[in-house]
Amino acid sequence: MTIRIPRQNFGLSRRRFLSTAAAAGVSTIAMPYLSRAADRPAVTHGVQSGDVSTDGGVVWARADRPSQMLVEVATTDTFKDARALPPIAALPESDFTAKMLVDGLPGGQDIFYRVKVRDLAHISVESEPVVGRFRTAPSDQRDVSFVWGGDVAGQGWGINPDDGGMVTFATMKKHRPDFLLHSGDTIYADGIIPSEVKLPDGKLWKNVTIPEKAKVAETLDEYRAAHKYNFLDDNVRAFNAEVPIFVQWDDHEVTNNWSASKDLPATYKERNIQLLAARAARAFHEMYPMRESIVEPGRVYRTIHYGPHLDVFVLDERSYRGPNGSNDQTTYGPDAYFIGPEQMRWLKRALLSSRATWKVIASDMPLSLIVYDDAANKKGSEAFAQGNGAPRGRELEIAEILRFIKTAPIQNTVWLTADVHYAAAHYYDPNKAQFQDFEPFWEFVSGPLHAGTFGPNELDNTFGPEVRFVKAPGEDKQNLPPSAGLQFFGHVKIEGATGQMTVTLRDRADVALWSTTLDPKIG
Repeated sequence: MTIRIPRQNFGLSRRRFLSTAAAAGVSTIAMPYLSRAADRPAVTHGVQSGDVSTDGGVVWARADRPSQMLVEVATTDTFKDARALPPIAALPESDFTAKMLVDGLPGGQDIFYRVKVRDLAHISVESEPVVGRFRTAPSDQRDVSFVWGGDVAGQGWGINPDDGGMVTFATMKKHRPDFLLHSGDTIYADGIIPSEVKLPDGKLWKNVTIPEKAKVAETLDEYRAAHKYNFLDDNVRAFNAEVPIFVQWDDHEVTNNWSASKDLPATYKERNIQLLAARAARAFHEMYPMRESIVEPGRVYRTIHYGPHLDVFVLDERSYRGPNGSNDQTTYGPDAYFIGPEQMRWLKRALLSSRATWKVIASDMPLSLIVYDDAANKKGSEAFAQGNGAPRGRELEIAEILRFIKTAPIQNTVWLTADVHYAAAHYYDPNKAQFQDFEPFWEFVSGPLHAGTFGPNELDNTFGPEVRFVKAPGEDKQNLPPSAGLQFFGHVKIEGATGQMTVTLRDRADVALWSTTLDPKIG
């Protein structure tokens, strides 16, 4: 459930933010309430914030019963002169989750928020508070820092306390990023989490388990449980409380290589892929602090403006795609859809209207890495790439976008992605491409954040990618556990004074594996 808090006069500065609260006569001391320690409600899975802009962001929490979510916001961690926001309901229909868009906040400001839940059956009984924080996007040319990656709790590699849990989240948190761009595969709804996995050296990987992860997700509650499983990890909850998330989805939020034509394996009793996708989408939107679209409820693609230097264009490469298959079409039509016509139009408009120095296109799949729908037999296409040669099938959309970026012209575009479970840097050069009507650009790949490591994948030459860096286990060492150390994330820094962007690929031990600095084109 999402409720938008009406814009109030928070002002444009921390001083005015605080003075407005005082002038309104808002009490900063919680009213006494009846103590029922044995039966107080609880915030069950920590707090999250997300889709942060220059004047606000979304706050999320989950209760353990029908409740009201109570949120206070302040510009200091003492919560002196905090503003109390109107309560909103957390009901069984949304699995007791609630999220609130808080706006009218000062730009470039640390915002502290405190969440409690109040039992609807005993309105005087409240939970212990849980505190989180986020920084609103800068309204001036300050430094910006963020991390990105994808792929969490896949291939049976769940939360192993003996290995420190989901360690990469703790590593990313040390960088104090402004936000996490989560590139999808937030869960693996199609994979189980066994209690133990035997490693090649004979040791055991021991997972925290829940009943719902003993089978593939089919019911709404099972999809919800897959997301909640990740929130059981201490590192994830600590990260979520301090770092906002900009989230997109990929296939494993529903099932492996999901498309409308998906032929489900025998492990599924429910055979209707559209019904599974609808349940998965509902759980996804319930469990993350996303701004919701009034135009199209449930929309994932959106633009997030993060100050003068950065716009992020979050794509949805699942909801509008045609069937996976050969995709050999030379003319554009429904079977070749990947982004789809309406999302294509939106992306062009959004890129054209952007005034940010850098335009980051967040793609849940790489542009030129071959991903087979039937990996065992190397048949069918799951991704954009269709093999060497001129653009065909889904590649026609990428050709159209790249041509548009060149002719508009739109400068300083960078593509960030995950999905393939290894780290790479690709430089796209039209002089080395079969399709040449575009300007050179970079694509950076990171992940997994906490899943099996694979790769590297084959590249096709349609758009002329050159591998400048790759870190993967190799063909003879696939599906390595997180304890092998090959868990990756990307770290982006944009310097406020110059607009320079530095992209670094790191592993879970925080070793900088590769880095490059890009100068923005001006004019």
